[in-house]
Amino acid sequence: MDTIIIFLSVLWSFLITVFAIPSIINVAHSKKLLDEPNQRTMHQSLTPRLGGLAIFAGFMSALTIFGELSYSIQHLLAGCIIIYFIGLKDDIVSVSAFKKFFVQILATGIIMFMGDIRITSFQGLLGIYDLEQGFSYAFTFILVIGITNAINLIDGLDGLAGTIILIISITFGVYFFALDSPHYSIVAFCLAGSILGFLRYNFTKAIIFMGDTGSLVSGFIISVLAIKFIETNSVSIEPIIPSAPAICVGILIIPIVDTLRVSIIRILNGKSPFSPDKNHLHHRLIALGFSQMQSVLILAVLNILVIAGVVYFAFIGTLNLLVALLIFSIILSIVLEIKRKPLPQPR
Repeated sequence: MDTIIIFLSVLWSFLITVFAIPSIINVAHSKKLLDEPNQRTMHQSLTPRLGGLAIFAGFMSALTIFGELSYSIQHLLAGCIIIYFIGLKDDIVSVSAFKKFFVQILATGIIMFMGDIRITSFQGLLGIYDLEQGFSYAFTFILVIGITNAINLIDGLDGLAGTIILIISITFGVYFFALDSPHYSIVAFCLAGSILGFLRYNFTKAIIFMGDTGSLVSGFIISVLAIKFIETNSVSIEPIIPSAPAICVGILIIPIVDTLRVSIIRILNGKSPFSPDKNHLHHRLIALGFSQMQSVLILAVLNILVIAGVVYFAFIGTLNLLVALLIFSIILSIVLEIKRKPLPQPR
């Protein structure tokens, strides 16, 4: 029965998104709600950025129809709705970074304090097990805000953010299904179905972008999935998922490496870590001469290979896996800096 419900949730979210987007595109063009090319973007023509509306509609409708709205999932949805509205406003009229950050704090507070969704243990990493409550809330806050914005930051090429979100959500969905945790398995697969429908219109040459509405909502959902994944071991004396924290980092490797990398480069250059530039992973691949599609495929394959690697070597322990992931990240950053070509400017 669970398999049938998951299939129906994926199908529903996919169809709602696929059929909603053409109407959204028409309205966006008629109302001039279009993203203009600039020196930082890779697209060269006016493009609607309201794809997040369809992603949100597909995800929410599928989850409320086919999912069981447990206590924590109700608060997840409440947080999603708040994130959705600030993202939508930003996609239409632009919102200050402070206002977006404030709303993210509010949504994070809902899932932490009301839904009790938080990291409660480091599971032996560096000899640390149960976390003091205050530190637990602080660490969870950083995790949610960080992952939410990391997903937002990788939305720089046609199909890139959608592809990475699809890989991440399917991986979490399969894990939760295998662990007999259908509530969050359906959450993950509802998101995957919506993203799959969106990608129908977002691969090169994209005719719509997901915008902040789509990337922030997706990032927020993924942050909750990551926390629930890590916390799976907290309900058992023996670890249910060996090296769960490291596996989680492996699943999220592309957005994590991209965000940390650009932040470090900006700080070393004497700039704010929040100042925009063209040092993201996808920018560097383009600079190496790869096309947009090739760059997306390279990052997707890297993400899948890392996931396979951390799952296969889970037995070596969390700390060893994290060290291996750090080495991989450093090598990747070095390779991307070997040869620089001028990035193409929009015409």
